[in-house]
Amino acid sequence: MGTSHRTHVSYIDRTRAYYAALGYEKPYQYAHHTEVPFAPLPRPLAQCRVALITTASPWPEDTDQPLKPFERRGVWAGDATHPPERLYTDNLAWDKESTHTRDVETFLPLRALRAQAEAGRIGSVSARYYGVPTEYSQLRTLRQDAPAIETMCREDQVDAVLLAAL
Repeated sequence: MGTSHRTHVSYIDRTRAYYAALGYEKPYQYAHHTEVPFAPLPRPLAQCRVALITTASPWPEDTDQPLKPFERRGVWAGDATHPPERLYTDNLAWDKESTHTRDVETFLPLRALRAQAEAGRIGSVSARYYGVPTEYSQLRTLRQDAPAIETMCREDQVDAVLLAAL
């Protein structure tokens, strides 16, 4: 009996094919930055306020602005003390045949982050978590979405963020 092996699927090729199927004329270009916008922590991690960022969206029925497949929604924030029971991910590209996103904690691990604060590994969890759209336009991400997230993080006195992307 022969052994079958799964063939390698290039994420880059798959992403380019996905965006081409959506009608984008130019092939997807992955971001490349010679200067990285990261900074050292201002204090030890055990004293830092940490926030989560997700690429999921509020569930369409849970908002007054329903989201259609492949529709772009702007940056948003939610109450981290009351994690949502569900977030909308159907408009994102992920392997829907091999996995699911019904367990919000797998891509918005607020309970796990809170446990790290209780254990003293981080100082605290931000009062809000943030949502940022998965975006084809790197320019829009750099000029609109990233500054909006930065503004909210500064308002909440966040020292570090974790991106939990789908």
